[in-house]
Amino acid sequence: MDNIHQGFVNIKSVYSNKSDRHLDALKNLYSDRHFLMENIADIAGATLNEKLLKGKRILLKPNWVTHSRNEADEICLRTHDDFLLAVLEYILPFMPKEVVIGDAPIQGCKWNKMIGSSLLKEVNELQEKYKVPISIKDFRRVTFDMNANNISEERKPLSDYQIFDLGKNSYLEPISDSKKNKFRVTVYNPDRFLESHTLGMHKYCITKQLFESDVVISLPKVKTHQKAGITAALKNIVGLNGDKDFLPHHRIGGTGMGGDCYPGTNFLRYWSELCYDNANRNKGKKMYWLWMRVAFVLWYTSFPKKVHQQAAGWYGNDTTWRMVLDLNTVIHFGKADGSISDTQQRSFFSLCDGIIGGQGDGPLEPDPLSLGIMSFTNDSAWNDICMATLMGMNIDYIPMLIHAKTLFKGNKPIITFNGKIVEPASLKQHAVSAIMPKGWLNYLKPQK
Repeated sequence: MDNIHQGFVNIKSVYSNKSDRHLDALKNLYSDRHFLMENIADIAGATLNEKLLKGKRILLKPNWVTHSRNEADEICLRTHDDFLLAVLEYILPFMPKEVVIGDAPIQGCKWNKMIGSSLLKEVNELQEKYKVPISIKDFRRVTFDMNANNISEERKPLSDYQIFDLGKNSYLEPISDSKKNKFRVTVYNPDRFLESHTLGMHKYCITKQLFESDVVISLPKVKTHQKAGITAALKNIVGLNGDKDFLPHHRIGGTGMGGDCYPGTNFLRYWSELCYDNANRNKGKKMYWLWMRVAFVLWYTSFPKKVHQQAAGWYGNDTTWRMVLDLNTVIHFGKADGSISDTQQRSFFSLCDGIIGGQGDGPLEPDPLSLGIMSFTNDSAWNDICMATLMGMNIDYIPMLIHAKTLFKGNKPIITFNGKIVEPASLKQHAVSAIMPKGWLNYLKPQK
């Protein structure tokens, strides 16, 4: 890879007129495979071609966060099945050596409900048609069925992953403490973080599939995000980490107590958090339900407002964005031996599904957003700055986007919208105002 990052962000609107920028019209576009492939060719054809793909091992990383819980999830929760199939059908004629499709959804995701029989059937048909091996992989090491209180650990051996320790170079280092284990991720045992994140040590557990691939194409669904503000190219790579025990999402306590789960100080909320910790230590045991009930009662006795979210889903979360940027460092600069290079190590691209985006309580409970765009990029930071702008967000108030600009060396990328070179600020004229998660309401200032 070149030492200087030559960046680009190609964005295309999929509506002809603004009057067509509504859910019914946009939803129908997913079923038009030819239309999707034409648009992929428009924004990605100069890069995703025979020269890059022939004989190569391709990793497709969709946004498979969890299975659907309501009808709208089929269009706004995950990378749409038809979008994924269009990408497959576009790249297979270039005769790659193999294609792997994989992700690590949340531990409660019911994989067989998410990967439906119709998707599997079409993937198999494409495999037979082009004689290219295609496999679908679940990268998770741990699953947990909350309703059944059933946990399954060590589903895959640690030897299937490469451990990276960013040490003092981690974005998490400035908020780490060697004496207190404050890092948390919802519904995971907090004690495990002692093994992966503390002052001077910041480990991540990356699937070796990344290093066995010649070309990586991430397929994000563009959505709002409770903890980071937005999820698109930057956040989607979190699913290449196979064990969430390596992924700090927030710090226990309020901001007045050295944490970032909620603003200020509130002992009822803090005691509730401690009870959740005990529940997560007792998964699979009868005590799990007792601790969960006590935690629930304490939290709601504290009279939480919209900004008070049990999983730190608010604008003051100062942990998630750091974890995301750590992972982007690993994904782009990490070597197969667990070391970090000064130069980019692989061909990595993001092809974003923003035809229908997600708004409201994303990433897990979004509502549909008539965004009407697709994008292709090799610069995740500037791509997401553009996506946030198109969703009506003020990027100056989103820490992940503010700090992400430092990820790559080189100049600002060339940004195009419908084939014309533009400045990010000019995208405001094409923006729709996304509803933000509850913890972000009344925080983001209007775009000027």
